Amino acid sequence: MGNQPIDFRVVATDGRARAGILTTRRGVIETPVFMPVGTAGSVKAVRFEELEAPDLDARIILGNTYHLWLRPGIETIKACGGLHCFIGWPRALLTDSGGFQVWSLGSLRKITEEGVEFRSQVDGSLQFLSPEVSMEVQAAFGSDVVMAFDECAPGKAPHDEARRSMELTLSWARRSRVAFDRLQNDEADMGRSSVNAQALFGIVQGAAHFDLRRESLERTMEIGFDGYAIGGLSVGEEKPAMWEVINEIAPLMPADRPRYLMGVGTPKDLVEAIALGVDMFDCVLPTRNGRNGQAFTSRGKLNIKNAQWTQDERPLDESCRCSVCLRHSRAYVRHLYLAGEMLASMLLTHHNLAFFLDTMRSVRQAIRSGNLTRFRQEFTEQINSGVE
Repeated sequence: MGNQPIDFRVVATDGRARAGILTTRRGVIETPVFMPVGTAGSVKAVRFEELEAPDLDARIILGNTYHLWLRPGIETIKACGGLHCFIGWPRALLTDSGGFQVWSLGSLRKITEEGVEFRSQVDGSLQFLSPEVSMEVQAAFGSDVVMAFDECAPGKAPHDEARRSMELTLSWARRSRVAFDRLQNDEADMGRSSVNAQALFGIVQGAAHFDLRRESLERTMEIGFDGYAIGGLSVGEEKPAMWEVINEIAPLMPADRPRYLMGVGTPKDLVEAIALGVDMFDCVLPTRNGRNGQAFTSRGKLNIKNAQWTQDERPLDESCRCSVCLRHSRAYVRHLYLAGEMLASMLLTHHNLAFFLDTMRSVRQAIRSGNLTRFRQEFTEQINSGVE
């Protein structure tokens, strides 16, 4: 890796799909990869020991800049040795920029060229987030991958609104790059660059407009980043529009850098996006749906609340070898959920993450063996067949 914060190499292709090796200072990550979301410094309902266990073996997780900045704050995280030490996670971390969270505040925030002013959801205090602040916060966290600060236009945004948003994102991308480089140089001057070096990813915006997406990608590449993300999808547009954008943009992204699709999606979505050339994913679905009583399985979604599972002795997924499926029945997990036991959320979340991560392992093997087309067909047919 030399002095580079990350190294990415494609080791196999099958059509447009890529299997790669992403090397960070905290370990090797095989791609395509699904990254569990740890919003407030924890992946909800799962201990880190479980995330490191063989049936999950998550090599990288997400942290949320917006939430961690507001609480507990960067001074606390810095005093505790950075985000890895603070939460007790020794493997790789990617932190988002906070851009999506402030966008989702809607009328509660005011966006200008300078940045975003909003009221804290924690204590109501007036806060200001800008590219420079986002880079300073993520530098304090010490995350392995830092995301540039961006502005997210709704998927259905008209062309003029999407262009304004794209131009703002590009302006903020340039400022993120400058601030990031300054912070990295400061670390180098203090002799800590080898330990604290971070990678910076740029984000492509433009809603569902192909011309804006292409322009956004070209101009983001001109700035230069360690990886590139497709942002602003799965935010209101129809599914076909999302696939059209990915199909148009993914092959134009640099072949020697990781390609990251932000906030998407179901296991079926991931397999489809991988076939279009995407390498990295994150989504709250496995944890959120688990807490709401839903299991992802090889035969589709299973709602544990349904009465048909009351005395069902089978595991959540008969094809799954995770520790939950090897030990517990649908009947027991249903009982826990209806009784309001927190263990229900823990078991369902663990299984869902196992299913997402195991799907990634299977996809990587299919790409390496040149069998992705057959894998996609069989995977889709089975997942559409319905839970019995």
